[in-house]
Amino acid sequence: MADTVNSLVARVHELLVAHLTQGAAAQGAEVTAGLHDVVARATALGPEGTWLVAAGHAGLAGLGIARGEVERILFHLDAAVAAGFNDCVGLHVAPIRPLHDDPRFRAVYQRMRVTQADLDEFFWLHQEMQIMVRDATTASVDNVGRLDTGVSLLPQAPLPTREPNTVGVLITRLDLAAAQTAVQQVALKAEFQRSSGNTSLSLIDGEWDDPRATRDARYADELETRRRRAAEARAFVERPGTATTLVPCPPLGSITYPV
Repeated sequence: MADTVNSLVARVHELLVAHLTQGAAAQGAEVTAGLHDVVARATALGPEGTWLVAAGHAGLAGLGIARGEVERILFHLDAAVAAGFNDCVGLHVAPIRPLHDDPRFRAVYQRMRVTQADLDEFFWLHQEMQIMVRDATTASVDNVGRLDTGVSLLPQAPLPTREPNTVGVLITRLDLAAAQTAVQQVALKAEFQRSSGNTSLSLIDGEWDDPRATRDARYADELETRRRRAAEARAFVERPGTATTLVPCPPLGSITYPV
């Protein structure tokens, strides 16, 4: 089957989710080879696949960050920027900041261009990643001791649908989508384990507290409704009249990463 942009987007998403959910095991040869394969296949698509070339190199740079491999980070970041990567907000995360004084990193950073409209979305995308992790942590605490057998989802804010000014936005949207999937997979796995455990206990334990299980289920439903409404309310809204002219990214160190 011939490659398409959509098929390669799905492949990058799959690799990023594996990296996020499997930890060190997914930071090795399999994901590295997969991302290199994406770069090669996206290159063969021509101009329409260029942003996926950037996504592949950005992912490989991310693996370098996880391993602390400076040369690998710089090589793939340079290639990503050449193909359209321009997420200057993401280059202010804590693991990257030590590279800010490296003249090679600074040279790559200074080649990036962004519009204010896209910069606003970059801030929103990274802020949403932080909120998503906090929500998952809160939900896991809320579910401790629940006696009901229901399974609560972890609602996520919808991805922006505006037409971006630069293809780099598509890469960070893909990062957020993968992070959302990874967090939901981990949360659902824990929920199914809790639910099946409670089902087993209810069958064998003559002291099972049915009234409490009913209350827990009702409370869990209320929490899920609140989280869904909060996620919907966080949807990205573009500011009217925001500039769409390409300009250099804000100077290194001038961006505070969303927390």
